[in-house]
Amino acid sequence: MREVTVKQWKWANDPKLHKMELAKLEKDGLDVIDTIVNKYANEGYDSIESTDMDRFKWAGVYQQRPNNGHFMMRVRIPGGIITSEQGRALAEIAKDYGRDLVDVTTRQAIQFHWLTVETLPDIFERLAAVGLSSFEACGDCPRTIVGNPLAGIDPHEAFDTRELVAELEQFFLLNRDFSNLPRKYKMSISANQYNTGHAEINDLAFTPAKKVIDGQEVIGFHVWVGGGLSARPYMAQKLDVFCPQDEVVKVAAGVTTVFRDFGYREKRHYARLKYLVANWGVDKFKEELVKVTGPLESAGEDLYKGWNAGYFYGIHEQKQAGLYYAGLSVPVGRMNADELIQLAQLAETYGDGTIGTCNSQNVLIRNIPASKVEQFKQEPLIVNRFKLKPNTFVGYAVSCTGNEYCNLAIVETKERMRSLAEYLDDTVELDTPVRIHMVGCPNSCGQRQIADIGLQGALLKTDEGMISAFDVHVGGTLGLDQARFNQRLKARIEADRLGPFLAQLIGSYKEERIEGESYWQYVERVGVEHIQAQADQIIEGAKLGG
Repeated sequence: MREVTVKQWKWANDPKLHKMELAKLEKDGLDVIDTIVNKYANEGYDSIESTDMDRFKWAGVYQQRPNNGHFMMRVRIPGGIITSEQGRALAEIAKDYGRDLVDVTTRQAIQFHWLTVETLPDIFERLAAVGLSSFEACGDCPRTIVGNPLAGIDPHEAFDTRELVAELEQFFLLNRDFSNLPRKYKMSISANQYNTGHAEINDLAFTPAKKVIDGQEVIGFHVWVGGGLSARPYMAQKLDVFCPQDEVVKVAAGVTTVFRDFGYREKRHYARLKYLVANWGVDKFKEELVKVTGPLESAGEDLYKGWNAGYFYGIHEQKQAGLYYAGLSVPVGRMNADELIQLAQLAETYGDGTIGTCNSQNVLIRNIPASKVEQFKQEPLIVNRFKLKPNTFVGYAVSCTGNEYCNLAIVETKERMRSLAEYLDDTVELDTPVRIHMVGCPNSCGQRQIADIGLQGALLKTDEGMISAFDVHVGGTLGLDQARFNQRLKARIEADRLGPFLAQLIGSYKEERIEGESYWQYVERVGVEHIQAQADQIIEGAKLGG
């Protein structure tokens, strides 16, 4: 019988447990943090035990391609708001250890590359010194809590969620009651009526709602469970629950407890909460939830109206009179350390010293007085790099890390998506955003399923051998009563021909759309078969043309 040194969980003696579950029972993922600091950082990369290499995720660290001693790290940015001091600390880490590279991710985190195990203790200390952490940014545990980067200043929010995000972060971070979940676990909380937290694709999400309780109108949340992407995406389902603001931590702990105790642990690809919710249904899930939480109010009225896809470009009035926020474009979410330092300086000079990170891989400057707006617009970083009004395709292009650094990706994506967007901006004149997301594998860090056009990396066999190609998916969106994943076309396009193919596909949309119709709405109206016929014609034409 194996030795259980952490906790005697109810599933511990299940003979069908996956081998990763056995490893987690033998040593809690969080214990690897001490091992990194006290052993591996001193003894070097070659001393790392293979089972501990998997546990590095609990420290927020993954091996980086090509597994030659370098690591990727994600830093949690709860709710997508950092201070200029934190921004500078992140920039200095990138400069000193990460080859000057800073990525903003689709979960509002900051991602580094090129780290070595020897540098990790210093990075952990630097992050802690400014109130940040990479711990549990990866692994089978509660990941970064996404939210509204405009919280507190948002004219479209029901209330300020910053304290609630902080409470959730404090409750779950390094909490060993929840450090051994069946798989990764993603939470979202936002009171913005346009779904800045991407509620439908999270394991647990809170969206704004109201209900009259004992004659008083209470503003709180509706609760969604079971969303997730990857190879089998599921939309989260709304529970018949109204959650007052002061019960958010209780409900979140309850949902996570149900997942921890009843989630599947036999097959890694079948362990996310979405499978449990899909199999149980929301009624049974609620039955189990209230066994943990006690009675919960039934659902009230949604205050969630639509979806802005996490984009905030331009200068906009805040809910505080006389103050403005600036939504800036960071092409495919990548910047260098000096640019992040400059951004921190701008946040201090013009705003209140806070920076928002968006799940569209962009950033915000908050609390700019009206008197400073015009001068802010003239700053070189804003004019030349992080633009208030980016070109149509560059501004709405999202990409995962790709095989430049990621072990799971099979094609390069980051630079390819950037150059593809520039090609489309040069080739197709269009004033309507078309959200194009590129991913290098089915795991969907680039969230291709919710894009107008989703591009998923693949390999194509040719006479010259295997080459990079992309499968094309069309028509994805989120939002109340309209959320849907995009659908795959029968079209695997060679990477080098992707630009001309998309230029023609989008050209057809431009000709056939009705006024104000977005790409996903167009796909919905004309049907995927119609788009498939367009794709077939483009492919055949390319063949005829040589």
